[in-house]
Amino acid sequence: MQGIDLAYRAMKPIAVAALIASLGIPFSAHAETAPPKCDAPLHLLRLANPLTRFAQKLATRGPITIIAIGSSSTAGAGASSPATNYPNRLAEELKQRFPNRSITVLNRGVNGEEVGDMLKRFDKDVLAAKPDLVLWQLGTNSVISDHMFTDHGAAIRDGLKKIRAIDADVVLIDPQFVPKVIVKADAEHMIELIAMTAKVENVDLFRRFDVMKRWRDADHMAFESFVSPDGLHMNDWSYACMAKGLGMAIAEAAQRPVMSAKATSHLVP
Repeated sequence: MQGIDLAYRAMKPIAVAALIASLGIPFSAHAETAPPKCDAPLHLLRLANPLTRFAQKLATRGPITIIAIGSSSTAGAGASSPATNYPNRLAEELKQRFPNRSITVLNRGVNGEEVGDMLKRFDKDVLAAKPDLVLWQLGTNSVISDHMFTDHGAAIRDGLKKIRAIDADVVLIDPQFVPKVIVKADAEHMIELIAMTAKVENVDLFRRFDVMKRWRDADHMAFESFVSPDGLHMNDWSYACMAKGLGMAIAEAAQRPVMSAKATSHLVP
């Protein structure tokens, strides 16, 4: 047996791997890397206002329709499949949080669109479905195309007026924190404009930019961990983590009298 052991030790790594495989023993050339932790403090996720329409539907046990409108990061660019874009992952999150409720999330994202393009299809793609909640992702394409808003948020307010007319809740979603966005001089200005518009109009804002910035600055994650190779879009992990945070925010805002004292301070994947 000693001779066999010495011969085994003298074999090249490739030969050892082949021998292990021939014996039917599991072999891995590289240790599996654990996925990053999906983590964000509640104060960063919490929506400013309760979702009253969503809450009403929960109370009456009526079906709930959510429209996700936006550009490519709503459509799902960077995801490995439609199942892993953020609207579909959000639908799964809400199903887990509200297992006995009928909640439908409709994806109305179109690649490359800016706010003006979305407004042109609001009647058909948003209002016609009579949603209870509208998730409006905006601003990214205007930043990367150097088309900074010159109307001081008037176009956003036009969209909000349309949503209010059907008595639906609304959550704005600002741009993603990714290399091709943050390199632009107007990126921070866009984030501030959307935040100010949300505050003045008294609507909710999901601070995607700050959530993703925290992954980089506080969690010390490499961009490659949460950004697709194009440097612009999110990937499966970040879409899933975004959906988890958004699902938590929606659930808390829709049940605020019940949950505000019970909400945990961090997300756990």
